[in-house]
Amino acid sequence: MAFTFTTSLIAMALFLGMLGLQEVGRCLGRRQLDRDPDSARRNLGALEGAVFGLMGLLMAFTFSGAASRFDGRRQLVAQEANAIGTAYLRLDLLPVVAQPAIRENFRRYLDARLAHFQNPLESQASKAALESANHLQGVIWSEAVAACGKDSQAPVPVLVLPAVNEMIDITTTRAMAMNQHPPRVVYVMLALLSLASALLAGHGMAEGRARSWAHMLGFAALSSITIFLILDLEYPRLGLIRVDAADQVLVDLRASMK
Repeated sequence: MAFTFTTSLIAMALFLGMLGLQEVGRCLGRRQLDRDPDSARRNLGALEGAVFGLMGLLMAFTFSGAASRFDGRRQLVAQEANAIGTAYLRLDLLPVVAQPAIRENFRRYLDARLAHFQNPLESQASKAALESANHLQGVIWSEAVAACGKDSQAPVPVLVLPAVNEMIDITTTRAMAMNQHPPRVVYVMLALLSLASALLAGHGMAEGRARSWAHMLGFAALSSITIFLILDLEYPRLGLIRVDAADQVLVDLRASMK
């Protein structure tokens, strides 16, 4: 909720800033029209086109990148579920006496992974669950190695240990994906371009005697909402747009571990 409140404040501040700068641009344009009606709009077309084009390009790239990373994070949830499920099934190849303890640790491990993501990521519960999951990774690996050395047939270690290793490796991939974001300067540049575009848009509306509130409000609202959505997509465990629904595959997998 704190993240949503923060991004909402950013979007609202940007909305009000763009609305105010449109009014400033309109006032500057009106003054220029009063001083020199013939040259007030001369040579501004190229400048406006460059600024609006750069704003649209940067906004498109950041939105596309955020959506792509959001989809990638959902795919990684499915990959982790597949990795855990495959490793769990291959435990059938281990000696029967070694299986119950390892299976129980698998269930505890999946519970910890779910708790890590279902709790707020900065909370103590989430951090404790992550520490527990990391500890259980080492325990499961040690138990699997020990079990593969006890009267196991030759193909067993080749089938079991790579599956357990993949289950462990995918957690690092997911952690890296969660922290993969564009540099903050990109968002600063996007905000500055939005404000500059608002100033130029207001200047372009100076020729009209009455303010076009529909255009002014619409331009500011659409731009600020788009930036809000970009930020929300970039942090899918904190905002309104979330990948929590993808965790259902892990919940279903946990239910199947009898």
